[in-house]
Amino acid sequence: MSLNLDNINSLCLLRLSAIGDVCHAVAMVQAIQRQYPKLKITWIIGKVEYQLLKHLNGIKFVIFDKSLGWRSYFKLREDLAGKKFDVLLHMQVALRATIASLAISAKVRVGFDRARAKEGQWLVTNQSVEPLATPHVLEGFMGFAKAIGVTDLTPRWDIPVPLADTEFAKKMIPDGDKALVICAAASKAERNWLPERYAAVAEHAISKGFRVILCGGPVPLELELAKSIEQVCAVPLENQVGNTSLTQLLAVLKQASIVLAPDTGPAHMAVTQGTAVIGLYAHSNPGRTGPYTSLDNVVSAYDEAIKSQYEGGIPWGKRAKGESLMVMIQLVTVINQFDILSSDYLYRTRK
Repeated sequence: MSLNLDNINSLCLLRLSAIGDVCHAVAMVQAIQRQYPKLKITWIIGKVEYQLLKHLNGIKFVIFDKSLGWRSYFKLREDLAGKKFDVLLHMQVALRATIASLAISAKVRVGFDRARAKEGQWLVTNQSVEPLATPHVLEGFMGFAKAIGVTDLTPRWDIPVPLADTEFAKKMIPDGDKALVICAAASKAERNWLPERYAAVAEHAISKGFRVILCGGPVPLELELAKSIEQVCAVPLENQVGNTSLTQLLAVLKQASIVLAPDTGPAHMAVTQGTAVIGLYAHSNPGRTGPYTSLDNVVSAYDEAIKSQYEGGIPWGKRAKGESLMVMIQLVTVINQFDILSSDYLYRTRK
């Protein structure tokens, strides 16, 4: 399906969360902007995610604050009162997004194909994107751009960062410094690698002349994991966990030489900045959710884990379950991947 945008002036994008997914969505929406620079775009987005993307050019944001509970839906209806859109891109498969979409007035409502339109999404849309059997999340999102006639689907990112945040990052990691940034924590503890193995990679990187900086948010899970890594590391680390806003972290990830992270938002933030990422995966399929431009750098135990839990055909994107799966990711494999990327980084910086 492809729509004719000759008479379309306004577009609403519904993608509330999460950080990694909105990073993918940025590539999609900016592909639309390149082809249709006069199109008026409104993005309904989560409160936290807005803090990362609020400086995007040419986008009007409407914040959906899920912390308000049921009142969030009434607030959204108030914010959109009197607004009518030519097209809605309904890009989130979640019950709260399905309910939230009822506040959006749009003639054309594009959702996922029926196989992916879960949580009732198919009930609130009247068009669908082309089916894809084994897409990365970013490729699935690009299907929405394709559906409205975009022909150049090459992912590119331009996420503006305030000058003060760039200066903050360059003070932390001056141009020319070799720095491994470790964003160790995922949203769930079971998706985190072992502190002693993070520490061993840090020790190795420092022995190769790299600075090692721990980064992340100010939540207890991330603060406690960073402290655990420091405690078992034989050399001092630079712990900046909880000390950066999202846009400051984005700027830090741009300054980094290499980023090490599990399946978490900062891995995808680093992709938007062109920084190489070593992704650590065991629960989710990195072919679907891995750092898009660094899929060759992923260290994954997913295939082993999922095959031990399911027989026969495994649905694309099926998650493996278990609290100890990350133990399967071996230290030596991660260090080998770091050595490959560090050699590549040194080659590029010396050219």
